[in-house]
Amino acid sequence: MQLHYIQYIAHNSSVLCRLTLFRCRLSACNMKTQAFWLHRVCIRFKMMAVLEGGCMMGLLQAIHRHIVVSILIAMVLGFLIGIRVDTEGLRRMVTPLSFFMVYPMMVTLNFRSLLERGNWKLQGVTQLINFVYLPLLAIVFGWVFFPDEDNYRLGILLIALLPTSGMTVSWTVMAKGNVKEAIRMIVIGLMLGGLITPLYIGAVFSEAVSVPFGSILSQIGLIVFLPMFLGFLTQRGLVAIFTEERFKTSFKPIFPIFSTLAVVVLIGIVMSLRATMLLNNPAVLPRLLIPIILGYLIMLVTIDFIGRRLFDRADRVALINGTMIRSLSLALAVALTVFAERGPAIALVIALAYVVQVQLAAWYVRRTIRLMPAST
Repeated sequence: MQLHYIQYIAHNSSVLCRLTLFRCRLSACNMKTQAFWLHRVCIRFKMMAVLEGGCMMGLLQAIHRHIVVSILIAMVLGFLIGIRVDTEGLRRMVTPLSFFMVYPMMVTLNFRSLLERGNWKLQGVTQLINFVYLPLLAIVFGWVFFPDEDNYRLGILLIALLPTSGMTVSWTVMAKGNVKEAIRMIVIGLMLGGLITPLYIGAVFSEAVSVPFGSILSQIGLIVFLPMFLGFLTQRGLVAIFTEERFKTSFKPIFPIFSTLAVVVLIGIVMSLRATMLLNNPAVLPRLLIPIILGYLIMLVTIDFIGRRLFDRADRVALINGTMIRSLSLALAVALTVFAERGPAIALVIALAYVVQVQLAAWYVRRTIRLMPAST
């Protein structure tokens, strides 16, 4: 029985040599000493398992915290792999990864915020910017920069159509803005985005995109509203089992980490699928980056101007983060699942937008804290 116990520990710890030596020494001890040392070994390997799990979670948290660096590394690795290996087989991973990218984000949504009294003037202006001004700006940019390249035009439009993400709240908290309204913006924006996106795509790309409107509508429903429904059920289930406070402190911070991991992996896959094209056409990346950077700068300047004219500081911060921060994870999922063949080309635009958006949002928060303290 003791020998079986030692073999079990050896099997689960991958330190066979050490345990063989330990077994030889242990056989010379009496029963009481054997029991004592077996107990010590068991505790030690349990601690090792916990530490290994902690290291893995630490790695995932590092990826989440340094998303720009993680995305750049994924893009480089994806490109290097793609120019050497045929990665077409990775396409089958796109749909499950897209689901696991969107679903964790939905688990953390505060659906109850819709039932609370809010600043509907702020919400109205936010959604007008999100679903009228920004889509029209994206359509104009597409025509100006990519008149004959439907995939890139569609990528820019998808960025403009799907507003807000979990980072909306994070940046608003850091800049000491109106967090309650920022949370409400996320829920309203994602729901409206899921409904309005098929209408814009059908109207603007009815002839260029060979995907029926009904198919676009159903696919977006699957990638937006199904994860939203399952996320709501998961959230309520965890709250019922562990209480609201435990959900907020123990579970809510973890889900976005897995969403970020799925984003990084998907971007690596996208780069591997487009690697040969990028190798043969190296000017594509700067051609894509110029309109993305310019678009974000115009967006920031105009929305900041609107915010200064209509709202106080806290609401202005929420307005900026509820409009400038786009749901790039959701846009990436829609691009890769709804537009199967076109997906990697569309997703390349969205992948580059990640880098620009995070850097610009960080700069805005630093500027807000320095020039507009919360007390003023």
